[in-house]
Amino acid sequence: MPIDVDVAHVANLARLALTPDLLDRYRKELGVILDHASRVQEVDTSAAAPLAHPLGQTNVFRADEVRPSLDRDEVLEMAPETRDGFFVTSPALD
Repeated sequence: MPIDVDVAHVANLARLALTPDLLDRYRKELGVILDHASRVQEVDTSAAAPLAHPLGQTNVFRADEVRPSLDRDEVLEMAPETRDGFFVTSPALD
């Protein structure tokens, strides 16, 4: 199923300055890609169960373990500015 795409117009929209040789090359390559996409759409998937992801995914959680951490007071001493036991930073939104 041939699809006519104005590659020069698409390149202009993308602010790409393409030579005539490149326009012809991309027109051919786009034709191959669209032909392949057309063939993929013809595959009978009626017997396949719908998937949210092509690979089975499971969350892998590690056991929570209490481990030594940085000393809060020592870290706060290195901060340029603190207030009430917290770091003071610039506001993210004004």
